[in-house]
Amino acid sequence: MKILILNGPNLNLLGTREPGIYGKSSFDEYLPQLQARYPDVQLDYYQSNIEGELINKMQEVGFSYDGIVLNAGAYTHTSIALHDCIRSLRCPVIEVHISNVHQREEFRHHSMISSACKGVICGFGLDSYRLGVEGLLVHS
Repeated sequence: MKILILNGPNLNLLGTREPGIYGKSSFDEYLPQLQARYPDVQLDYYQSNIEGELINKMQEVGFSYDGIVLNAGAYTHTSIALHDCIRSLRCPVIEVHISNVHQREEFRHHSMISSACKGVICGFGLDSYRLGVEGLLVHS
């Protein structure tokens, strides 16, 4: 099984960006733990601050991988282009967020991509990614 974990804007700053919200670990520190937990799954990782690069990556893997775990960051709340891309893919996409977006600013309460995704997980810190992988393993 092949799964892409895809992070959007500012998530390259995990571990230093607002640690009270996003925690003190970088994604590069977390990924090996996730890969060790699922040794029979190829877990690839990509991060970009650029919306078009996220779309290009999803189109690149969305017809050959078994699933995508997507934290689109702030693009979650603004990007019809990501929504349209997700709808065009053959593989399922799980939307994840580290924080509980519904406990935050009002503008974060609406996702432009949720209706295109297989499921949504938020509020469990970096463990949201593990839950996303689990969702794909069980429901893809």
